[in-house]
Amino acid sequence: MTASRALLFALLLVVGLALANGRSAGASEEDRNFAGSAQLDYHLVAGGAGAPAAPAPSTTFEGFTLEAALKVAADLSDHLSANVKVCYGCHGFELDMAYFDLRAFDELNLRVGRFSPSFGAFNLRHDPANHMTSDKPLPYDMGRMLRKGDWNEGVLPSPFPMNGAEINGTHWIGGVAQFDYAAYVATGFKNDVDANPTDLDFQESHLPYYVTSDPRPASGARLALTLKAGSDADMTLGASGMWGTYDPANKLTYAIVGGDFALRIERTAIRMEYLVRRQQMDVSNPDIFRYAIAPVDGDFFAKHGAYVEVEQPVTDAFDVLGRVDGLFRVGNVSNVSVGSGGDTIVASPLHERAALLRETLALAYAFERNFRLKGSVELWEFNYADSTGRDTELSFHLGAVGSF
Repeated sequence: MTASRALLFALLLVVGLALANGRSAGASEEDRNFAGSAQLDYHLVAGGAGAPAAPAPSTTFEGFTLEAALKVAADLSDHLSANVKVCYGCHGFELDMAYFDLRAFDELNLRVGRFSPSFGAFNLRHDPANHMTSDKPLPYDMGRMLRKGDWNEGVLPSPFPMNGAEINGTHWIGGVAQFDYAAYVATGFKNDVDANPTDLDFQESHLPYYVTSDPRPASGARLALTLKAGSDADMTLGASGMWGTYDPANKLTYAIVGGDFALRIERTAIRMEYLVRRQQMDVSNPDIFRYAIAPVDGDFFAKHGAYVEVEQPVTDAFDVLGRVDGLFRVGNVSNVSVGSGGDTIVASPLHERAALLRETLALAYAFERNFRLKGSVELWEFNYADSTGRDTELSFHLGAVGSF
């Protein structure tokens, strides 16, 4: 029995336990909550690397962009709740979540529907109202990074909603430790467009279709331990993993693993995460690759991503954040590729060991509790030059975000 099938069997097994527990408990009065957020951001790249309607490999989105989300959460009984969230961004409208949680007790909860599986720490606060910068750390970037086409986004673009089922729970060890776990099966990522797939197609994994032609689900898990030293300090260590296939024949695999660390001392927060994705490529046509196919382990690449950030409130309204993040990719690259419309795309400028480093200084000021102004400056350093010969870029963000 494969790991994903075993996990699916376990998910089905706990449904009966949760349902039996839910029937024996009295339902409370139904409670609903409506919330939302919106961020308008202006992005300026000093080098002028603009974005046409269909961004080419070395471009990014400049000018105004909007991210908005509306969420409805309902407690239907003591053991059953529902969540629905719709997002709007550069990709258009997206059903970010539509799921039910059936809780037997704190240590056992069943989630079914559409949601972002438990992976890493940043995804818990991916909404722009929940972090101090206009954009996301590079490992989780989805659309805002410079030369995003070169890299095909980050390691695991967030959010990453999928259709599936998840078991999760929390166990308290006294009053000083909290253990969280999650295990899931979900649709995963895919690439059904390219004749010789060499990377995930994140657009296809989201829109325009929410279904998949690949019958085999992806599977994954997350473990996290939080230690609390009173009300002024806590520390969290987490580990996550995801595995699946992404081609119609279910022969090409990808595996994503990550570790995260967070430390809070009074009002100072320090966060670190490291992700790596190892992915097989279709090497049946060696002519599409820049380098000769190695006879051993020549059919995969690895993309690494990491960030370290320190967030420091200066006053009740004013926050400062410093962050260093980067990407590193090792492996063969496509020499030429063909898009879904049949158009030939310019060959990737990456080489077999490509790297990107970014330093960010961000400021945020809250005029009201639910309305904040954000500003940041970013220095980008690449180990390869673009078509204009630049290997360093400077960009600026100025945005406003509100929530309710």
